[in-house]
Amino acid sequence: MKAVVNRIIPFSSVDGPGNRTAIFLQGCNINCKYCHNPETRGMCKNCGVCADNCPAGALALEAGRVHFDGTKCVQCDTCIHVCPYDSSPRTEELTPQEVFERVRKQMPYIRGISVSGGECMLQPEFLTELFSLAKEEGLSTLIDSNGTIPFQEYPKLVEVTDGVMLDIKAFDCEEHKNVTGTGNETVLENAVWLAEHKKLYEVRAVIVPGLYDTENSIRKMGEFLAPYLAVQEFRIKVIAYRPMGVRREFANYQVPSQDYLNKLADILREYGFREIILI
Repeated sequence: MKAVVNRIIPFSSVDGPGNRTAIFLQGCNINCKYCHNPETRGMCKNCGVCADNCPAGALALEAGRVHFDGTKCVQCDTCIHVCPYDSSPRTEELTPQEVFERVRKQMPYIRGISVSGGECMLQPEFLTELFSLAKEEGLSTLIDSNGTIPFQEYPKLVEVTDGVMLDIKAFDCEEHKNVTGTGNETVLENAVWLAEHKKLYEVRAVIVPGLYDTENSIRKMGEFLAPYLAVQEFRIKVIAYRPMGVRREFANYQVPSQDYLNKLADILREYGFREIILI
């Protein structure tokens, strides 16, 4: 069993509680217009465009496949900017055991691991095996997901998962379609199911004024989620859209002000939320 891994960040303080190793799997099933890491969306097609444009000579198309030489790479990201498939030639195919051996190098300086993407729930069996290895070593396990894959269908994975950081891209279904290309029925079902099973660690909302009705979305989200605070405390992360890393055609949306983020936080407090993080 292998997964295509985009990158592994040895130490991260923004992907869950404490210091963690963050693993990003390649491949996503939605298309967020404001996606901040679009190079994780698609799989490499070995077209060779990146090799033709690499200024450091770190990429070469040989026998129909792109080969990457990390010793020559200067991290200029030209390859991901020119890729026509929202992919990266710097990915690796790794087994859960191979990924965990890289995690092990950070022990005992990390509290746990967090797996993101792309959309990591597209590879639930891989996650189950990786998390099982982590739990054997006493590490906590978190999933960062767009919520479009039903968690209740993967009980073995949920059993070894300590929590889920769930994206609600927009509360209104039609606005969610506009933002991502798909509806949010499963996302909201997941939010309820995870909260009821005490697996909802965090709900995330990226605030992009003009792309969707952000104030109404936060209000509706707060109203919808508030009853589940009695089952489990979970936090809300309100994230300001920023154009860094966004595809050129979607890089001109308005960046929300700090005052506006504070206003949204006040709305959430009206519904009883106490842990609200603004970034």
